Amino acid sequence: MKRFGFLLVILIFVPSIASAWWNPDWGYKKKITLDVLKLKQEGISIPAASFALIRLHTGNFTFFADLADKGKDIRILAADEETPLKFYIEKLDVINEMAFIWVKLPADLATAADPAIWIYYGNPKAVDGQDAAGSFDVNQVLAYEFAQPGIKDLTAYGNNPGDVSATISEGGLIGEAASFNGSQIIHVPATPSLQMSPALGWTVETWVKIDKSQVNSVIFQRSGAGGNVTLSLLGDTVSVKVEEGSKQELKAPTPLALGVWHHLALVANTGSLVLYVDGASAGSLGIVTRELTSNLSIGGDEFGARGLSGSLDQFAIYKVALDANAIKFDAEMQGQTGALLTYGEDSTPDSEGGGESLILDSLKNVTTDGWVIIGILSVMFVISWLVMIVKAIVLSRVKRENKKFEKAYLNLASKELGSLNAQGEESDEDFDESPLLLSFTQKHGAFAGSTLYRLYHVGVEEMNRRLYRVDGVSGKEQVLSAQSMNAVRASMDAMLTRELQKLNAQMVLLTIAISGGPFLGLLGTVIGVMITFAAIAVSGEVNVNAIAPGIAGALTATVAGLIVAIPCLFGYNYLGGQIKEITADMHVFVDEFVAKLSEQHT
Repeated sequence: MKRFGFLLVILIFVPSIASAWWNPDWGYKKKITLDVLKLKQEGISIPAASFALIRLHTGNFTFFADLADKGKDIRILAADEETPLKFYIEKLDVINEMAFIWVKLPADLATAADPAIWIYYGNPKAVDGQDAAGSFDVNQVLAYEFAQPGIKDLTAYGNNPGDVSATISEGGLIGEAASFNGSQIIHVPATPSLQMSPALGWTVETWVKIDKSQVNSVIFQRSGAGGNVTLSLLGDTVSVKVEEGSKQELKAPTPLALGVWHHLALVANTGSLVLYVDGASAGSLGIVTRELTSNLSIGGDEFGARGLSGSLDQFAIYKVALDANAIKFDAEMQGQTGALLTYGEDSTPDSEGGGESLILDSLKNVTTDGWVIIGILSVMFVISWLVMIVKAIVLSRVKRENKKFEKAYLNLASKELGSLNAQGEESDEDFDESPLLLSFTQKHGAFAGSTLYRLYHVGVEEMNRRLYRVDGVSGKEQVLSAQSMNAVRASMDAMLTRELQKLNAQMVLLTIAISGGPFLGLLGTVIGVMITFAAIAVSGEVNVNAIAPGIAGALTATVAGLIVAIPCLFGYNYLGGQIKEITADMHVFVDEFVAKLSEQHT
């Protein structure tokens, strides 16, 4: 029975193990891990009902072309790869290869052994899985992300603006932003859901960027019975003013840096009004505000004056007072330097279990420009190897033929008189020739591949041509001048030079591959790094996990250049040594041949 029970347990769990892939209709998945250690180091815990911002770009995502239209195939699951998570896409640009996806984190993520989520994609038949309204907590009553085609509330409350003169522009913190020129404003009508009561508490969050100091520019203003609350900028300092019969004002101790996005939060509870700048408390007012029930103004006051000259992004209102931890988490998660997410590798059902080669994974991150460089290097690789193989065969044959000729030549030189052909035939000439001038005319084809034979043949022809000019003198009594012997040497040296040119032919292609391959690879790497950093700049995510894949893909071009250059370097040195050896043999042969002829004919 125990064995039966053990087998039953195996049969129960094996199917679940085999079905680790959430749905076979989806072709890819990627693991995204929350950096809990970094949160702990900064004293942040994961708040309830919080969002994670997934930033996809060429540095951490390579399959934009495999996404369905408008990303309708994207699905986000919890760490168990079974529980779907609510999400929505703020921006998806397949052409420029970037995406911003907001995911509502599971409530138990803070205590999970593996604080991660999974993104599935790659199903062109899928229906849209986004649920923007359902993603937001019931306490968030307004969420403007200022994306095209217009400003609208993403929460289920639908608190859309009534009067909008601000413009939507590129270059927001996340996607687009609302731009104000000092006279533009956004008015939002009052609704029951937008009532901001100090008894329950409320929170206003936004990101702001200014390029110049402000006179007195309103970011947010709302009034109630006999009072109002204004969040504004005085110069480059954040200010909070409360009018409750008398005015009270709070100024942040540190001015805002120009040209940089800053996170602002204003939190009201039953006893105070707290200002947060970039996730840290910037002071508080010990005051209980009135209930704010009027229309609210963004980018200017309720009369359209005191307009902001700058940009706003991610404007949100909660009907509860968020604590300092939640404010800091939002600033860290949404900020450009907040690197709280670690992006894993993309995998397919076939790669599950074994994983993919890191080298193959790096190839996926190579840009189009990099592939052009690698293509050029591939052509160089093929040509250089063809040159090395053909040259090695030719040099081997030359050395073999030279040894064969040297053996025959030594036999010829050892004889003082008579013919040296294999059949022992007498010379047909009408004078006695020197044994060294009895060329292998009857065996010419046997030594056609020998460079030494070609030198010998030229020398013999030159000597015979000069000896025939002397009439009635026997071969051993014929005498030539020093000038004639110099002419013979010159002809042989000319032939030697032409032979060297043949031996060194195409070797320049190897030198080009040796010197040009690494530089081409470096060019591809530099271009790839430029593209990676450009994508990082656009997406706003600065961390090693965003940079590393793009850099690895860029370095692939340099690796390709070295793969071309290193074998060529070894091959060039080896072939160069063989050519030098053959060259030395030819020089020695010319010297010995001319010296022996000089002894006999001068």
